[in-house]
Amino acid sequence: MSDTPLTCANHPDRETSLRCNRCDKPICSECAVLTPVGYRCKQCVQRQQQQFETARPLDFILVAFVAMIGGVVGSFVLGFVGFWGILVAPVAGGGIADVLQRLIRPRRSRSMPWIAGAGIAVGVLVLQLWQYYPYFTAMLSSPTGFAGLVPILLWPGIHGVLMVISAYSRMKGIRL
Repeated sequence: MSDTPLTCANHPDRETSLRCNRCDKPICSECAVLTPVGYRCKQCVQRQQQQFETARPLDFILVAFVAMIGGVVGSFVLGFVGFWGILVAPVAGGGIADVLQRLIRPRRSRSMPWIAGAGIAVGVLVLQLWQYYPYFTAMLSSPTGFAGLVPILLWPGIHGVLMVISAYSRMKGIRL
């Protein structure tokens, strides 16, 4: 064993005694990433994460479209429930996420939960714009402006937010 100090592979001016447990490269505390199995260099962590990005471009389009349809249908059904939709909306969002996961079962991506949530949000907005278009046009000429729409859009907005949160959580792997 030599007495020469070990230096970081990325920062040669820093002495270290830490090594990546995958490639055995010397790394300083700034370059080290704590993983469940020990410290690794950023390059090894990045290579490991790339193995989990298996979604194809068509999967993103499919998830966005199906989530949007789910948002429209969920918002339409929840429109009949009113206040009690607070209890039903998370179930609807979880159901949409389950359908999406079955649709792209073997493939995954870190951005898929965001796309699912955005698709549901767009679906809810599309339905609300379609249903309340006459109110929107009437409010433009009203002296109160859009303030009159707040009571009308309150429950659909709350239901939409709950669906998005539960779908995102389910797609992310968090069980509520």
